Amino acid sequence: MSFVTRRALSTLIPPKVASPQAIGAAPDAVRMQRVVNFYEKLPRGSAPEVQPKGFLAKYQAKHFGKNPSGKPIVHAIIGLLIVGYAQNYYFHLRFHKNNAH
Repeated sequence: MSFVTRRALSTLIPPKVASPQAIGAAPDAVRMQRVVNFYEKLPRGSAPEVQPKGFLAKYQAKHFGKNPSGKPIVHAIIGLLIVGYAQNYYFHLRFHKNNAH
């Protein structure tokens, strides 16, 4: 087995911190106590749900989250209509409004 393969596999396999030989020895018993203390301090249960912050995050959570809906398509169409009318007014309608014959 090459060094690279051995190195890649060593990151997947956890170190032997709880081996039977290490339990009886004093230095390893201290090490085991540190490991136990570390795992005792970890939170238990499922993680709390993250609350969205900001307009886009709230919009995404509301319309794309647990209950997705088709409202974003309607919102996009309305937005395109508003932008289209604004462009028509700026480039065409304002000219005819000011130069009525």
